[in-house]
Amino acid sequence: QVQLVESGGGLVQAGGSLRLSCVATGSSLRFYDMGWYRQARGKQRELVATITSGGSRNYADSVKGRSTISSENAKNTVYLQMNSLKPEDTAVYYCNVHFTNSGMEYWGKGTLVTVSS
Repeated sequence: QVQLVESGGGLVQAGGSLRLSCVATGSSLRFYDMGWYRQARGKQRELVATITSGGSRNYADSVKGRSTISSENAKNTVYLQMNSLKPEDTAVYYCNVHFTNSGMEYWGKGTLVTVSS
């Protein structure tokens, strides 16, 4: 079974930076997308960034220019580098894997990012 483990969250001052990591284990399927989503208290979960196995990237407008998603496909690992953090970035960040052939999705348990003002 696919398992996702996130790390790198924590408390940071506004304007600071964090790098989140996610490692996926338990599957060897070739075609998949990986991404980051976040959910702030009292709000719905939203897309932050995604990257395909072919390297195509997509970002939410709210983080464009401040964040970079990258991956190491051989290690089934995805990263999210976040710079110039704002208090509104405070949320639980979840790693996601989507297998394009089957449509199956898996989620990590999340890592909390808190940006203080």
